[in-house]
Formats: sequence, structure tokens, C-alpha cells
Amino acid sequence: MHFKMGNSYAGQLKTTRFEEVLHNSIEASLRSNNLVPRPIFSQLYLEAEQQLSSLEAGSRADNEEEEEEEDEEEGSESSSPPVSYQMKPPPEGCCTTDGFCQAGKDLRLVSISNEHIEVPSGFLLVGAKSPNLPDHLLVCAVDKRFLPDDNGRNALLGFSGNCVGCGKKGFCYFTEFSNHINLKLTTQPKKQKHLKYYLVRNAQGALTKGSVICWKGAGTLTNSGPPKKRHKGWSPESPSSTETWNLQLNPQAPNRIKNDGGSLSSLPHSALVGPASSPMVGSGEPVSVPDNLLKICKAKPVIFKGHGNFPYLCGNINDVIVSPLLYTCYRNSQSLSRAYEQYGASTIQPISEEMQLLLTVYYLVQLAADQVPLIEDLEQIFMRSWRESHLSEIRQYQQAVPQPFPQVPSQITPVTSAQLPWLAGLAASSCNDSVHIIECSYSLAEGLSEMFKLLIEGKLIKTNYVVIICASRNRAIDSCIVITGKYQARVLSESMLSPSDYQKEVNYQLVTGKVETLGSFFSTLCPEGDIDLLLEKFYQENQGHISSSLSVSVNKPTAVNGAGTAVCTSYEIERHQIRPFQLAVAQKLLSHICSIADSSTQNLDLGSFEKIDFLICVPPSEVTYQQTLFHLWHSGILLELGLEKEHLTKQRVEQYVMKLDAEAQIKFKVFLQNSMQNPHTLFVLIHDHAHWDLMSAMHSLYPQTELSTGLVDRLLNCREVKEAPNIVTLHVTSFPYALQTQHTHISPYNEIHWPSSYSNGVSLYHENKKYFGLSEFIESTLSGHSIPLLRYDSSFEAMVMALGKRFPRLHSAVIRTFVLIQHYSAAMMAVCGLSQMKNYTSVETLEITQNLINSSRQCPSGHGLMVVLRIPCVPLAAVAYERLYSVRERLALENNFEIILGNPNSGITIGKHFVEQLKIWQKIEDVDWRPQTYLELEGLPCILIFSGMDPQGESLPRSLRYCDLRLINSSSLVRTTLEQELGLAAYFVSSEIHTEKAVVNDVLESDPEKLSSTDNEDEEIVTEVTAFCTESSPPQALGNNTEETTNNYERQKQKVDKGAQTTISKHLPPVTEQLDMKQNVKSAQVSITSSSSSPFSSSSSSSAPTHNSFILQTSQCSMTKASKQPPIVFLPKLVYDIITSTDSNGLPKSSSLLPYHSVMWASSFRPLMSKMMTCTEQSLYYRQWTVPKPIHMDYNNRNEGRMDTFHPRRLLLSGPPQIGKTGAYLQFLSILSRMLIRLTEVDVYDEEEININIKEESDRYYHQPGDMWPDLETFKKIPFDYTIHDPKYEDASLICSKLQTINSEDRSMSRRQEDMYTCRQTTRMRLSKYAAYNTYHHCEQCHQYMGFNPRYQIYESTLHAFAFSYSMLGEEIQLHFIIPKSKEHHFVFSQPGRQLESMRLPLVTDKSEDYIKSPTFTPTTGRHEHGLFNLYHAMDGASHLHVLVVKEYEMAIYKKYWPNHIMLVLPSIFNSAGVGAAHFLIKELSYHNLELERNRQEELGIKPQDIWPFIVISDDSCVMWNAVEVDCSGDRKSDYTWTERNVSLKQILQHIEATPNVTHYALIGMRKWSSKTNSAEIKEPFSCCHVHDFIMLNVDLTQNVQYNQNRFTCDDVDFNLRVHSAGLLICRFNHFNVMKKQIAVGGQRSFHIKSKIAVCYVSSRPHSLNISSSGLTFSGLLLYLCDSFVVASFLKKFHFLKGATLCVICQDRNSLRQTVVRLELEDEWQFRLRDEFQTANAKEDRPLFFLTGRHI
Repeated sequence: MHFKMGNSYAGQLKTTRFEEVLHNSIEASLRSNNLVPRPIFSQLYLEAEQQLSSLEAGSRADNEEEEEEEDEEEGSESSSPPVSYQMKPPPEGCCTTDGFCQAGKDLRLVSISNEHIEVPSGFLLVGAKSPNLPDHLLVCAVDKRFLPDDNGRNALLGFSGNCVGCGKKGFCYFTEFSNHINLKLTTQPKKQKHLKYYLVRNAQGALTKGSVICWKGAGTLTNSGPPKKRHKGWSPESPSSTETWNLQLNPQAPNRIKNDGGSLSSLPHSALVGPASSPMVGSGEPVSVPDNLLKICKAKPVIFKGHGNFPYLCGNINDVIVSPLLYTCYRNSQSLSRAYEQYGASTIQPISEEMQLLLTVYYLVQLAADQVPLIEDLEQIFMRSWRESHLSEIRQYQQAVPQPFPQVPSQITPVTSAQLPWLAGLAASSCNDSVHIIECSYSLAEGLSEMFKLLIEGKLIKTNYVVIICASRNRAIDSCIVITGKYQARVLSESMLSPSDYQKEVNYQLVTGKVETLGSFFSTLCPEGDIDLLLEKFYQENQGHISSSLSVSVNKPTAVNGAGTAVCTSYEIERHQIRPFQLAVAQKLLSHICSIADSSTQNLDLGSFEKIDFLICVPPSEVTYQQTLFHLWHSGILLELGLEKEHLTKQRVEQYVMKLDAEAQIKFKVFLQNSMQNPHTLFVLIHDHAHWDLMSAMHSLYPQTELSTGLVDRLLNCREVKEAPNIVTLHVTSFPYALQTQHTHISPYNEIHWPSSYSNGVSLYHENKKYFGLSEFIESTLSGHSIPLLRYDSSFEAMVMALGKRFPRLHSAVIRTFVLIQHYSAAMMAVCGLSQMKNYTSVETLEITQNLINSSRQCPSGHGLMVVLRIPCVPLAAVAYERLYSVRERLALENNFEIILGNPNSGITIGKHFVEQLKIWQKIEDVDWRPQTYLELEGLPCILIFSGMDPQGESLPRSLRYCDLRLINSSSLVRTTLEQELGLAAYFVSSEIHTEKAVVNDVLESDPEKLSSTDNEDEEIVTEVTAFCTESSPPQALGNNTEETTNNYERQKQKVDKGAQTTISKHLPPVTEQLDMKQNVKSAQVSITSSSSSPFSSSSSSSAPTHNSFILQTSQCSMTKASKQPPIVFLPKLVYDIITSTDSNGLPKSSSLLPYHSVMWASSFRPLMSKMMTCTEQSLYYRQWTVPKPIHMDYNNRNEGRMDTFHPRRLLLSGPPQIGKTGAYLQFLSILSRMLIRLTEVDVYDEEEININIKEESDRYYHQPGDMWPDLETFKKIPFDYTIHDPKYEDASLICSKLQTINSEDRSMSRRQEDMYTCRQTTRMRLSKYAAYNTYHHCEQCHQYMGFNPRYQIYESTLHAFAFSYSMLGEEIQLHFIIPKSKEHHFVFSQPGRQLESMRLPLVTDKSEDYIKSPTFTPTTGRHEHGLFNLYHAMDGASHLHVLVVKEYEMAIYKKYWPNHIMLVLPSIFNSAGVGAAHFLIKELSYHNLELERNRQEELGIKPQDIWPFIVISDDSCVMWNAVEVDCSGDRKSDYTWTERNVSLKQILQHIEATPNVTHYALIGMRKWSSKTNSAEIKEPFSCCHVHDFIMLNVDLTQNVQYNQNRFTCDDVDFNLRVHSAGLLICRFNHFNVMKKQIAVGGQRSFHIKSKIAVCYVSSRPHSLNISSSGLTFSGLLLYLCDSFVVASFLKKFHFLKGATLCVICQDRNSLRQTVVRLELEDEWQFRLRDEFQTANAKEDRPLFFLTGRHI
């Protein structure tokens, strides 16, 4: 049975508004007298003025599958609907991946071609085709008895095969075998259909595709005609016929050379039509293609297969092209959109085949004669039709619960196959035979035969499209569409060429001399004879006395002479400067890098990098390479990053830029080696112009000689780059679309888009220049703008079209190039005085040439304009260069302007004369200097012939005035190609100069007789230009014109019929086949009549000085004017229409094109892009709706949409062309380097100790400077220094220890209270390897310490309650420990029950190099991210116990950030308490734990005094520790020197813990670091004074001394004073110091009474050590919550001034009064009722009560 891929729902389409509109349209057409009925589409979907353009065939064809196979059953002609085949479900748990067998083994030929495969005797290796992997063959071992012989016969029925992947043998049924190798078929498995090729070993031993397996004799057929018997295996697209067509690949083949005029038949058929995915086969009688079809018709018809069966073609098949593109479009439109799958296929049916074809006819009818069908338009039409047809069903499903059989009213009968031909003919009846309908009764063969007959007879001259329909009531329709219009057929056939085939064809036509007939034809156009003879005659006549009007000032470039001649001062080449936009983008890039580093994936550890290195990869363009070196050199980034020294050489700069050419692998290997050898350097791999080469390393569309193809995939996607943790890849491009597919490596979160200039009309960045890009160019073409920047040349287009009909075998690129060369040559001759040549050029080309030649005359220094002539094909560019160079020399213009051939693979070559001018302008003294970038051609009058298939990132100078893109390949356009061509003209203009105003000035200074153009009109235009001639601006000769006349462009769509001095006829009469071509072209030329004599002859030389002096006085430099307005761009008409037309959403048509050659649309059912889409939304659109083709490097990067396909260290920066992306990413490197340095640096407090002059001065030193530990007995003799020296207490009250006179000069200048926190002095220090870190630090060494050990999960921690009683609080204290599993060994738990009993403490006698005995407690609040709790490096890896003390409400956030740290959670009543409360609880808990440990270990025989009694209390901002090393080796004992170095906290703690008699000290601390420390401060190695910030506390000795739990600040000072008054020792190690980091968040701020008040500390406790108060008189008494030790007799010891102030503070009013009575205060103090106060508190807080009084 013959299965047809088609629509099984024909005739069942539900009726909707669409059919209603359709029938109404038909009825209206029948009743109307108007011959042109309104197309059905314009009523439903399309806008009235919608302009449609070229059919995008090539991009889709590249992705189609290879020709699908023919049906196996001979003689079957059935067209019955397809029978669905249900595959057997695979066994559970087996592999179902395409290309792999069910055992998970790879079967793809590309993967196992080099592997050894055991083949049993009698078996052969063959390649099977899978419908899901069109570009792969699956390797199978098959018994050769079941395969055909060389004649395609004698194959046994059945099957026997083995799996070469897993080795499973004995498959007896091909159905079973196809299931095993995961073919996933939707039709009945047949070996004839899926076993395609024999596989053979090549000379290198690799398995490759061999000959085709010839089922049923198809393999032996030749191209001489169809076989005698109708074999279904033979068709124009069958593998055998493809091979036959490929026989003419060799350019030297005799058959090829005799082919008149060259043809596309020289190319492989697959290049023309693309590998077809259609399963359609030839059927019915064969159709013979007539001989000499191309010669007769002047074009190769393009046949698009439509629905159903397609007949065989035989005979002269080289003169036709068959494409499956339309069939693929139909098939895709039959599938349902993913968005509507939920509604059920049984209810909502696809659009019927009849409706598809009818819609196609309507679409073709509305196309203009110069338009080409576009497949995207047709897809959108089908999608809208389907949605419109099923709108009611969709709405119904979107509302209430869906009904099983929704009732949709049926009013109009759907289109049937019987009605289709009549309706199609009716639609085509009004288009003047542009669309011709042929109806067949039996098969398409008869329709095709009739079509060929009509072509030969010349009856389809006016027809562009022939629609052939074979429809009957009993079966589905067959159809095809033939493109017979010469213009349309040429465009569509050329669009099917790949880039390499395009170059091959053009090169072949040049090499074999096919273009000589074109050159001969041009030579016959000139009435005076051969153009070369005319040039030679002109040269001989004018040699030695060239017109002085052309002897411009470029020969005298020196600006100033004795006479004071005017000088041009505007010349300037822009050096590297950072604009606000670029800085903003650089900061966005940095932000994304930080986001990657901050994520929990640990993909980038910024904290482990010390410096930045980079490599910039650019396309293999020498100019782009030198341009990047230029930017890099002038940016200074290499010096800033410390990569190079001051004396930078170009050779050193070249190490950081890599051309992606054959030598790239060597430089890249060095880059990879550096990255591996320097793990602490972050390497940034910048891929600039990243859209340029996206080819897979295994595929190539380009010639094999281009070794650079696929290099990006081989290098940037290599395993070493992907896995290196210190390499970040940044793709930079103006056209990111091909990097935004379903398989992209780049996360959407890692995309950075260039910011918009405006938001709601407000400028976001203050730029002094305005950017002109694609949108601005398009906007200039709209009405209301003074001058369009985008134009086309209708004269040029008309001549090209006429010549295309005369030379049908020549490629359009060849014809267009030769025509344009002719126009430029004629224009140069006309400007030089050969006025008769004006008739042989176009107005546009004459304008360009005239302004180019005359531009340098407008500037005293000879500055001129640049004209870019874009010729993509390199051989054609060479031809153009040689011809224009020759014409310039003959016209003696060699010193007027330069012609430069810009080849991407070579540097810039210009004449010595122009090099000298550039050196003078740029003040360059280097004798050997040559321009290496186009930017260095600033001001040089020149034609730059820009060649190469694609621009590769080259920037153009500001003197660019015209961008001539008339020769770009307009037949095969995708969005990227189109936008990058227009990107050449992208430009910055000064934002201070209004563009409209600048244009008007140009008009006033322009020549009134200058030719003008209207581009958009093909009718005769009569323009009045005399209105611009005023007294102040007299008419000038044509030769003095500076800029193009703009008045006509201002009225592009207007016709002015007034009397004129200049008449321009641009109308081209139709060129018929019967007329003589020479006469046609001559009549097609622009005819120009001028009222004045020609200014180009030598006779005009006498007036030249007058003109020159006028110009020097009144005219601007042309280059200066050019830099103030964007360049003018000339486009092919086809491209112009695409660019300037919009779709129904208002978006330029170019935006809806396929984004890139190597990607394809994921579905025809995709929404239109919106005009309001942001760059991010466009990215998401392409990520959803495009997939890479197999040739794309991302093709194999798929994992069903899971996030792990994204590379974590890969970013994409996109921005418009020429907007400054290079400067942005260089700035990014700069700020990234500064950030890394900043990450390795820290701001530490650097403050000089305060109250130094109040310190107890004594010449006595108790210890020697070099003593390592204090001597206990000696230390007891050191007096305690009451004075506070810590600068953070600068505003605190002075503590007096004796009778002192304190003057304000004795104190440091006090600062404002609010400045105390923010304005303290700091110094930036480089972090040492022993620093403490916050949560942002990640490195491999401390991953386990931080909790990233795979042995322990983050959530593996337990909460333990720990309670103890404390009499002062009058209640039991209950604390909670959060203990990670990894830290449980520090604690003792009960057995059973695992109740927390105690925290293990070591013995005093324990000694270990790898252990810190003292537990460390760090109270913290608000610093879960910024607190320095990572002590791994500070402790140098030593084992230690570290406990974070947190408030209850912050427990969760601290646990999240520090999962592997022990937490001590304070009771909720302490949530609003200060640091005093935390210290209080730490100390009380530690003493309670000491008692528990003494009891526990006493049972083990250990004495209580042997348990280690010390704990460490550390601030959360201690970052580094230092030790002073003293050298006492001087001559005298008192001489010593000292040095300070950073040491580990481990070394310091172990040193202190080893102090002799250490348990006799109550508190041990160290100095705070200061850069201002002097020798005197460390001469005494140990001090008895206050200690702060980082202390070791002996909880045993201080059992009865408590921290004040009510203190928020100064609690350490208060505790120090209490400890001293208790008679305990406080020791500060002066040779150790701690650095404190400035942390702007969290913590607690200080509040002080101010330093104007000095206080005296006296303890009321028995046996306290207090200062003597005799002789002291006090000015105030503060009693704050005083305890029972304060009694009346104690207060009477002190003497107060009369009028001294008293303040009593208690917790309630009753206590306040009891205190007054108990202390007998009323005896000496006077109180008033109004002196009692109460604090204002929140409701939940208890207030405090104040009572003030005065001393009597």
C-alpha cells in the first residue's frame, strides 16, 4: 500500500468566520464590476499596505532531511489516508534516546566510525536512517542475503541482523530490530525504506558512507530518462538521481564547459533544493522537461512540491529546480500548536489541504510584479487562519468545563476538493494572468506537461506563478506551484545556494570566461565606441595639463603659510575614551559575574583569584585584529591589570588578541596552559563578533580551504574551557540570535543587553553623541523627515533586471557587479568632463562620485569623504578594483582619491602619496608607518571596496559618507545577514547638532544644478531647484558641489510639475524579448539635459582659482560635515522593501526573518514578534521558537530543556553595531580587576591610641623588650592603667586614677557623635593567608570547614537545650545549642537519650601543635553575611572550637549562611539586649560548663584545677593578627629593633596558652593595630591595662565578677575595671596586635556621655582595690540600679561641690523612693517634685525612673 503524508481531515474542517468571509468575498467578486477583488487576507489578517518580499527558501532547505524513501510496493497508486503505526512500547528502564540502542550504546556513524566492530561472516555493515536524526546514519550489521545484489535484485524476503552497539544478535524481524535501535517510526517499518547505504572503511580505516543500497534496481538508472518500467525509486530527488546530477561538480568537466553561459546545474542538487524531508514519491506517467527550456524562457522554473504525489521528471532536468520547501510548510502547518494540544486533536483539526492551497493562491495573487514570495508570510497566514477557524472552540475550552462534544453551529459548508479549482481560478482571474491555474483530472503529470508546453510556446510571458491542482472527489488533492516569473525564479533559485556554492558558481563564471559576453555588451553601449578607447583618448589629450578644477589642495597638505591661508582644524582620530553607556554596561557585566559567584552552585570562587588575565578572540580579519590591538593599546588595560610593564611593545599586546585562523590553536594552547598553571588567576575569554563562526567542528558550509571554520567550536567549546574553574567566557556580538536557541549554552540570566538611551522620553545617560542604528535609519524613511538615509537606485535595478533576462545563465551577483562598475566608471568620466557619459550611469552613482571627487576641494588640508562599496564575493571585488583603478588612472585622478581593496584576509594597501597625507594629518613621524585599520583612514578621500561574505567587525571612520550596499546578496537573506550589512553604516553623531538643521545647511551650499534622485518613483520627475539660489549663495558649478542635493529626497513621494532647469527621466520602458537589447538598455539610461555648459572640460580651468577661493572662505570641510550626520545607505530594491515594510504588529519585516542560516524555526505555529519586545523578550522568543541545525555548534547541547545545559561561566553581551562594545568589555576587565584586588583587600581601623599623654609615664621597664612571656611576680608589680587608650572610645569620659588637672588640649579633638562610626580612620590592607573571612569567601581548602563536605548535608545539625540556674537573675537560664553533626565530638551527650551534658574542655597540661585549647565565642548581630566567622585560614587549619552567639530571632538566617558552625542561641528575653548581656551569658555559661567538666573528669581521676579554664571572646570584625619580632642584638642592652609581620591566630593563641603560670591571669589581651605605633609603645612587652576586642578570659578566677548585662556599650571597660578592683591580673601582650575590619552593617553603635566629663571608678564591693578619693571633689553623683553593696556610709566618703548634680535611676517609682531613704540622700541633696522623670518606652518594655537633685 502506498502511504501519503497529508491531511486526513479533508472535508471535515468546522465552519467559522473564515469560510464566511471567503464565500462573501467570492460572491462580492462575482457581483462587482471591479476586476481586482479585495484579497481574502486583507479582510482577516494582512494590513492594506503590507509589502511582501523574497521567499526565504535556502535557510529552510539547509535543514531539511535528505530525500526520504520511496514506497516498496510496486504498482501501487493508492492515495488512501495514512494508516497510523503504533510502535511497541519500549521495555521499562531501557534507553530511548535517538541514535542509541535500547541498551544505551551509541550507534551513530559519526561517533563509532573509528571503533573496531566485529562483523560475523556473511554480514555487512549498513547505514540506517532515523526520521528523528536526519543528519545521522545508524550503523547496523545485516545478513547480506537479505540485501539486494548490484542490480537491485535477489534480496531474500525477511530480515536478519545484529546490533553493533550492545552486541545483541539474532533479530529476525525488522520491526523488532527497528524498535531496538529506537527508530521511533510512525509508519510500518520496512527495511527497504530505512536501510539506505553500505558502509565501508576509507584509507584511514574510518567507517564512512558508501554507495546507496539499490532496492528494486533504482541504483543503476541514469539521467537519460525514466526507466522502461515505472519504478517508484526513481525521481528527481532520489539518491540515485542526485548522484547523477552531481557528476558535473568538476569545473573542468567537458560537459560543464560546453554549457553555454554557465548555469546553476554545475552545483550539487542538494545545494539547490536542500535535502528534502518529503516522503512523497513519483507516480503516474513521467514528465519530460523540454530541451532548451532555459534558452527559450530565459529562466529556470522553480517547482515547489505541494500536496500529494509528485510525478517523475526526465529529459532536460538541469533546466528546472525542484524544492520541497512548500511541502514542508504545508506539513508543518498541519501540526497543532503546542499551546493548543490540551484541547485535544479530535476536536480542533488542522487547516485542510484545500484551504492551504486556496490561501496560497490568494497570497500569490496579491504579490506585486517585483515582489518574491516569503515563506514566513505563508506560515503566518496559515497560523492565523487556523486560529480564526477554531476561535470558538478555543474560547469554549478556555471557559467552563469542556464538553465531550461541543456544539459548534455550522452555517457554511467548508471548501471541498471539487470546489477548489473553481475557487482558485476565480481568485486568479483578477490578477492579469500573474497567477495561472491549471486543473488536472488524473495526475500532476498532465498539468506539468501542459505548463512546459505553454512555456515553450511563450504563452506564460506575463505569468509569474503557475498553480497545478489535481483534485477529485474520491481522494486527497495533489498540487504543485511553479515559479515561472523570470525575476522571481532567479531570486528563488539563487536563494537556495549555500554560501560556498554561491562563491563557487560566481568564481566558475569568472574563471571560465562566461562574463566576457557581458563585458562585450557594455562596450557596445557607448556611441563613441569602446569605453576603453574613449578613456585612452581622454588620457592622451589631457596628459600634462589636467584641469585645475581637479588639482585640489590635497597636493598642499600643510595648513598654514605666510599668507595666512585657512586651515582645517577639525581632524581628530578618536582615542579610547569611556562613555557613560560603556561604564554602565561594564558595571552590568560585573554584576552578573558577582551573581554567579554569589550563587549556591559554587561555580565561580572570586575570593580565590588574585588577578585578571584575558584573551580576545576575533574573526580572521586582519583589519579587525589590528583594530582590536589599537583599542587594547590605547585603553591602558594591560598596564592597569599589571600584565605588562611600562614599556609596552606591539608584540606583547598581540599576545592578548587571537585571530581565529589556522594559527589560533597554538596561541590558544598557551592560554589554556596558563590557566592551568595559574589557578589563582581569573582568565576572561572574550569571543568578539561571536555570531561569525557558529559552525560545528564536524560540519562546514564553506570551502575546505577555510580552515578557520568551526574553530570556535573546537577551541571555546573544548572540555578544558568548560571544566576550568578559573575561565569565564564572554560572547560579544551585535546579533545574538543564533546564540539564543533551545540548545544554547548561555543561561538567559547571563545575558547582558545594551541599555536603552531613553525611558519615557527622559535621557538615561548624558551622552554628547547620538547613535544612529538600524531603527534610526528606518525612521528616516518615514514621512515628515527631511532626508531618507536609506535609498535604492531604481535605474540600476531596472538595468539589472533587463540584463538578467538577456543573460539568464549568469548569476545575479555577476550582473549587478558589472552594472555597478559600469556606472561608477561612467560617473567618473562624466565628472572629469566626458559629459556624454552621464547617460550611462545612474543619478545616485553620479552623486556619490561627484561628491567624492570634489570633497577634498572643500578643505584647505585636503580632507575628503569615504565611500564604502560593499562587494561580498572576493573574486568580484577584485574585478571591480582592477576596473575602477584602471579608469581612475586613465582619468588622472590617482592623487584625488584612493581606491582600496578591503580583503578580510589581508591588510590595507594604499599609495605612498596618501600615506604621507595621513601621516601629516595624524602627526606621525614614523617612517615605516602604514594604516592598519579603517579608522586610521579618517579624512582620506577614497572608495573602500569592502569584500568578504560577511563583515567581521571592522569599524569605519567618521568621514564615511556613502555606504553602497547595492551588491549585497539579496536573494538569501536572514536577519543576522541583513542587520550586519546595515551595521556597517551605524554611526555616532554629535547630539548637540540637530540633524534636520545640518541637512538644510547642506542644501544651501549644494550645487543647484546637481542631479537629484527620487528613488521611490519610476515616473518622470521634474524638479525645481532654483529656489535654493539666493544672493548669499550664488549658483556654483557642478564640479564644486560638496554634498548631495536633498530637496528631492525631502519630497520623495511628491511630483513637482513646475518649469525646471534640470530634468531627470528615470522611467524605464518595459523591455520585451523581441526588442534589440542594446537599444533597450540605451533607452533605459538616464537622460540629462543641462542649461549650462559642462564644468568638467579643460576650458573651465580659468575660473578655478575663483571657485577655490570662494570655497576656502565659505565652505566647511566635507569630512567635518560628514561626521555630523549619518552616512547615506543605498540598498537593493528587494532589501529596501524588506527593511522599510512592517508586519501586522508594526515590526520591520526584517525582524521576522529567520535569525540565522544555521538555525531553524521550531514550529510554524509561533506567534509574531511584538514591536514592544525588549531585548530580553526577544531572547526568550528565540530561545523558545528556534532550534540549531546539525551544522550549528550547539546542536548536540540538549537535555530536554533542563538548566544543566547552560554553562555556568558563560555570558553574552549584545548591543547594536559600532556602539562601543569593545570599550565596554575592556572597561569591564578594568573594574573586575579592581574588584578582585578589593576582594583581597580590607579596610582596617588605623587609629592612634588616645590619651597617650595621660598615661603613667615611668622610666622603669619591668620586662626586657625581647621577653616572650610575662614573669608572674614581676607583672604583679606593674600598676594598672585606668585610662582608656582605645580610639573607639575617643568620646568616652576620661577615667581618673588620681588628682589630675585635665585641659581640653590634653585630649584629642572630639568629633561629632555621628562621625564616630562613619568617619573613623581606616587603611586598606591586603588580606594575608591567615585572614578571617565572611560568607563570600569560597576556596577548596575551606569547603569542608564551611559545610560543603559531601559527607554532611547542610540540614544535618541538631538543636539541644542547655539550662542552668543563676541566682542574680532569680530564675533558670535556658540556652539552645545548634550543633552540626561534624562538630558533635566537641560535646558530651548522655547515653541513652543523647541529652547535651557539657562541652568538652582540655587539660592545662595538654600540648598539641594542631589544637587550640580555648573555645572561641563570637557574639554577633546583623552580620550573618559580613561577620568574619570563617577562621579556617586564621587558625592555619588547626582544630578549634568556635561558637557563634546569636539572638533567637536571627537564628535561622545565621544557620542558613553558616551551616557548619556551632550556634549558641540566647533566650528570647535577650532579643533587644546589648553586647553586655551576650558577654554576661557567655561567661556564666562557660563557668557552669567548667564545673560540669570538672565533675565529669574528676570521676576519671583528673584534678579540678587541671581543667583548662580559659575561653576566647572575639569581636566579629577581627580580620588579621600580627606579631612584633624584637631584635636585641645591638651593642647596648637597651638597643633593639623591631619588625611586624602577619601571623596566624593559631600561633598567637598557642603562644599565649603556653604562658608560664597562665592560670593566674584573669584577662589576657593584645594591642589594636595601628600604623602609627612607635617603639616606645612596644618597648615594654606586657602591660597591665584595659583589653578590648579579642580577649582570653579565665572563667575560674572571674567567677564572682560579672559583665553588666544591661550595658550596650563600654561593657568591656566596665568589666576590666571590675576585674581589677577584684584584685585580679589583666595582661596585655604588646607584641601581638589585632586588625579590625570596618564593617558598615550590623553590630552596635556607641553612645557616650561625652569626653568633657571625667569619671572616677570606685567599687563598693568588700575588699575591692580602689583609688584614694581623699583630696578629690566631685561635681556629680550617678546612681544607676545600684545594688545592696552601695550604702549610706560608703557615699559619705566622697566630697561634692555645692550645687553638684545627682541622678538616681531605678526600675520603678517605689524603688526610687526606697533608694533615697536607704542611702539617706535627703541629708545632703535637695529634691523637687518636678525633678522626677520616666522614660518613654514601647508597651512591652518596662520604663526607667529618674530623680535628679542638687547638692546642698
